[in-house]
Amino acid sequence: MENLWHKLSSFAFHRSQSNDQPESAGNTGGASLPFPETTRAWLTSLLGYTPLNPEIYGIALTHRSVVHDQPVPAESNQRLEFLGDAVLDLIISEHLYTSFPDNDEGKLSSNRAKIVNRKSLAGFAKKIFLSEHLLIGESADKNRIRASESALADAFEALIGAIYLDVGLPKTRNFILQQVIRHVDLQKLDTVEHNHKSRLIEYTQSRQIAPPVYTVVSEKGAEHEKMFTIEVSCNGIPLGRGTAGRKKDAEQSAAKEALAALETETDND
Repeated sequence: MENLWHKLSSFAFHRSQSNDQPESAGNTGGASLPFPETTRAWLTSLLGYTPLNPEIYGIALTHRSVVHDQPVPAESNQRLEFLGDAVLDLIISEHLYTSFPDNDEGKLSSNRAKIVNRKSLAGFAKKIFLSEHLLIGESADKNRIRASESALADAFEALIGAIYLDVGLPKTRNFILQQVIRHVDLQKLDTVEHNHKSRLIEYTQSRQIAPPVYTVVSEKGAEHEKMFTIEVSCNGIPLGRGTAGRKKDAEQSAAKEALAALETETDND
């Protein structure tokens, strides 16, 4: 297993694992804001080590509302969320692959989606009291954002991205195993109904239909409070639409509507 992680870490998401000075994360595109000493202590306790690059964690904890309120440029956690999402998918996928050797690709994808979704990620964030350390813009509704599943899920993924950039893949894997997998009943997970996107993929595959394609139809609202409307189609035929504050959730709603339409059509045949 250790060899696998060494090979993976040599790909595009490579970070040096030496004990010398860490490679700077200053090319993230912006500056982080200073955070309180209580947050530094929380991070050290949570991670089990003193962060090598505190700045990257400051970015991970910066909600996008901050960017609109600062007189000087500051970077929100959106880019780190993108990176953390990819790293989380990789590690969860590997764990499910080894835990369920008899599951096919569709079932593995479905089980991963049950773990890596807004509600579950927000739950993991709450367990580590992440909301208490979010940096939020002065003009934003702080209480609403701290309770928002979307904001918590985004920050949790951004934190994973920060850990990865700071100390590399093996320690990030340990964090995910401790803060995610440890809280998941894998055997029960395997029997829970699939999520809508995974079910739609399985439906189309079983009937030799072209795979579903998701398209953003519209984006409305302020930058830090956007609502996305997404349409899903197969073979260019629209099947469903969904609207939510996160693209992933809008896709789930669109897939649910598409499944209902397809299953109704099947029942009428």
